[in-house]
Amino acid sequence: MNMTVQSNASALQAFSNQMLVSSNNVANSQSDEFKADRAYNVEAENGQVQTSVSETQASAPMVEDPLKTDGSLKELSNTDIAEEMIVQIQVQNGFDANAKMIQAYDEITGTLLDTIG
Repeated sequence: MNMTVQSNASALQAFSNQMLVSSNNVANSQSDEFKADRAYNVEAENGQVQTSVSETQASAPMVEDPLKTDGSLKELSNTDIAEEMIVQIQVQNGFDANAKMIQAYDEITGTLLDTIG
């Protein structure tokens, strides 16, 4: 397999990982004290792409806990749904671009084989 196709394939996996992290953030956005993760795609060896995940440390809103009568506060999730939507759109665009590169490579290879054979 060509080095470029391998890079595109690793990018597809990295974008899938990014989408999983963002989806997990959305799924837990209503969970008290949940800290959202952020996934970054970085270049690895030989032009490959890998995902680096880190937990965001941003504080979340504090609200009065309705289950307690002493007026104590609880921290909500720090997940920003609008930010997650932007991340998911970017991930989808990156995934589509890399899939198109693999598709173009496949079509060119097919055309060359048809011409030769």
